[in-house]
Amino acid sequence: MSNPKPVEFRGSSLDDLRAFPLAARREAGHQIDQVQNGHDPDDWKPMSTVGQGVKEIRIRDAAGAFRVIYVARFANAVYVLHCFQKKTEKTSKADLDLAGKRYRDLLKEIGP
Repeated sequence: MSNPKPVEFRGSSLDDLRAFPLAARREAGHQIDQVQNGHDPDDWKPMSTVGQGVKEIRIRDAAGAFRVIYVARFANAVYVLHCFQKKTEKTSKADLDLAGKRYRDLLKEIGP
């Protein structure tokens, strides 16, 4: 794909991503770049509990586990809903709720 999709960060997700340690931030950037160009990230899983077409990029580095929740199913952009460091085995309800709220707000803005 010669025209990568633009990325739009929702809420505080860009600031949250910038707070990642350098190696994790670089890896997140690389994975988001792959998504922009129509490819799947190297390590991801669907997040259907958040919304239709929502996926989670999984990043592991020396500082821990990091996640980038995004949706790329819309034609106009890749929307990054939430970025966070994962502290426990299970993604916290607060993180899922925040991503879900940003997803619902996005749908209201751009329509189905």
